[in-house]
Amino acid sequence: MQFLSDVSLEAFNTLALPARAANFCTVHTLPELEQARRHAQARDWPVTVLGGGSNVVLVGDVSGLVVRMAITGIETVEEDGDVLVRAGAGENWHSLVAHCLENDWYGLENLALIPGSVGAAPIQNIGAYGVELAERFESLEALVLDTGECVTLGPEDCRFGYRDSVFKHGALPPVIITSVTLRLFRQPRLCLDYPELAGVLAERGPGSVSPRTVFDAVCRLRRQKLPDPSLRPNAGSFFKNPVIDGARARSLARRFPDMPRYAIPDGRVKVPAAWLIDRCGWKGRRLGAVGVHDRQALVLVNFGGGVGKELLALSAQIAEDVRRCFGIELELEPTVLGAEAYTGPESE
Repeated sequence: MQFLSDVSLEAFNTLALPARAANFCTVHTLPELEQARRHAQARDWPVTVLGGGSNVVLVGDVSGLVVRMAITGIETVEEDGDVLVRAGAGENWHSLVAHCLENDWYGLENLALIPGSVGAAPIQNIGAYGVELAERFESLEALVLDTGECVTLGPEDCRFGYRDSVFKHGALPPVIITSVTLRLFRQPRLCLDYPELAGVLAERGPGSVSPRTVFDAVCRLRRQKLPDPSLRPNAGSFFKNPVIDGARARSLARRFPDMPRYAIPDGRVKVPAAWLIDRCGWKGRRLGAVGVHDRQALVLVNFGGGVGKELLALSAQIAEDVRRCFGIELELEPTVLGAEAYTGPESE
């Protein structure tokens, strides 16, 4: 394993934002990860882990050691009719979903084509079309940065929430996820609650829906709405869908009768951020080298030559307009990295 200095990270983030790593390495095995941990610890370097780079905004150079996670491998264990699938943190998420479907291990079809790595999935509690990772999660293995200890964490340890987990809040000692174990099914368990997905599948007629058709429909829907990062750099959804209390939702619905809204079990209401952004007139708008995608207002794109600070400035303008119009606070979905996690122009 090589330790490199002053490495460009443009190819390692799907927004293609320019930034450099002071030090960089790629780890393919647990011993290499432990070597990287010791290397950084001996020099008092902070460690930043990059997987697929699909959920980060690089706003400047990254100090310390950037570790590119490339630990792969898929193992399975049968248990009570279910299948426990253990995947290395460096596996591509969509490739894992496709692999499971090909082997008749069901339960991940709604999560097809989500960009990123397996190791990043629990951090974000990724979800789409009515299914969240937490519903299929069994456990994960991680390396504690301070001690080098390998630990196993279950669902309660991870404290999953909507696009959220304990890993985002510093409630645990810093860890690097090395593998994730999912509980999947030998018999199909279709989740067709999401209205848009249900509508597409209804066109096929009763009795023709299978895990494969769900997978194909999800892929088709995502490709229709979301730009390919290799052609138009982006990080997928840039904002979380806000969750507001029921009274606030009813008040807004009186002002905006066409506002989509989805009740959740705790009595609160989820509102699509894309609709809020579109209603404020941002869909398709461009500011310099960055802008809002013309088919999906939730996606911010880099048209070429854009930098992270431009993207955050754009997102701040969008959030301010949504706040002014609806009284709703938008929250960023990707993680901001670099230049000590730049917080805005006032810090310059």
